[in-house]
Amino acid sequence: MGTITFYELPGCPYCAKVRSKLEELDLEFETVEVPAAHAQRTEVEEVSGQTGVPVIVDEDHGVEGMAESAHIVAYLEETYA
Repeated sequence: MGTITFYELPGCPYCAKVRSKLEELDLEFETVEVPAAHAQRTEVEEVSGQTGVPVIVDEDHGVEGMAESAHIVAYLEETYA
């Protein structure tokens, strides 16, 4: 199984929701902490087209920059639960 890349900002409640689901499902994931300033979030913008977090990339399933915590949690449950 490949690694999921998870873009997050420490202290973000939406990111915490996604992190909890990743850990609950015992998934391997790499964390990329984004800068607090949106203008400096170039990496996550390249991946997802926007500067908000959380965002995941799941190469094994062709997911390239999924945003919105509710969508991510639903995707993780459908794909990995």
